Amino acid sequence: MKQSTVSANQAVSSPKSKKPIDRTSLSFRAREDWAQNWGLYLMFLPVLVYFILFSYKPMYGALIAFKNYKPALGFMGSPWVGFDQFSRFFTSPFFGRLIKNTLILSFELLIFGFPAPIILALLINEVQNKHFKKTVQTLTYLPHFISLIVVVGMITDFSMTSGLFNDIIVFLGGSRSPLLQRPELYRPIYILSDIWQGVGWGSIIYLSALSGVDAQLYEAATIDGANRFQQLLHVTLPGITPTIITMLILRVGRLMSIGYEKTILLYNPSTYDTADIISSYVYRVGILEQGWSYSTAIGLFNSLINLLLLLITNKLSKKLAGTSLW
Repeated sequence: MKQSTVSANQAVSSPKSKKPIDRTSLSFRAREDWAQNWGLYLMFLPVLVYFILFSYKPMYGALIAFKNYKPALGFMGSPWVGFDQFSRFFTSPFFGRLIKNTLILSFELLIFGFPAPIILALLINEVQNKHFKKTVQTLTYLPHFISLIVVVGMITDFSMTSGLFNDIIVFLGGSRSPLLQRPELYRPIYILSDIWQGVGWGSIIYLSALSGVDAQLYEAATIDGANRFQQLLHVTLPGITPTIITMLILRVGRLMSIGYEKTILLYNPSTYDTADIISSYVYRVGILEQGWSYSTAIGLFNSLINLLLLLITNKLSKKLAGTSLW
């Protein structure tokens, strides 16, 4: 028995025996994670392919911003001009107007549009009647699924001299006028229509966050004598604050990225002073005037500003509120 025990011990300590597995190594942890979550990785694969093809691969085309791109010469054959396209934009007579209009419209959308879904979600959450709650949710979600072309067509028709909006103005004692021809009314029309179209859809994520608030906190607040409004202030809002902060960071990261589609459908030369923004200007010079390098330089500048705003907002949020994207 002793001899067999000694030989067994020698086999264990023999240099020919396998090395112990390092469970802290990256390769081992990667294999373990794949074995446990391979289904999730397969589900994520189409998303990864999408972003590689449509988000990362096109980044190579941003080099056009540093060239004087000519289709006849091709991408590689076009002459390199460095930062000339950027200098052209910074010295353009439209630079100040574009930055001003974009920032004003973005901040107004942030001030008035960002809280709207939160308020709607809080109001829906307080409704006790399930049928009424579902009806309100359905009615507020529907505008999101209406085509932007249809929405702009409705706005155009209602804003005509003989349209519904002018009928209301006359009923209240005002006079008729072509509303979309008035520069001072462009932003209110844009913002109100944007809120109407997106408030219901935007409230979904906040309703989801509200469903995760611990019900025991409401019971404790009721025992302490808190009314519904006090429960809203001290239980509901703190419970969804991380979601609000995360959405705010993402929204500030898109502060300069207002879509051009609605703008080019609503504005006209008489409202350029207040309606023309960076994205609509990029559309005009890039598509209509075929200034590909110039428009790419403007878009790249816009993206860098958004990235900077995202980094600053994320850092401030992490420092002040303890919540951040990373």
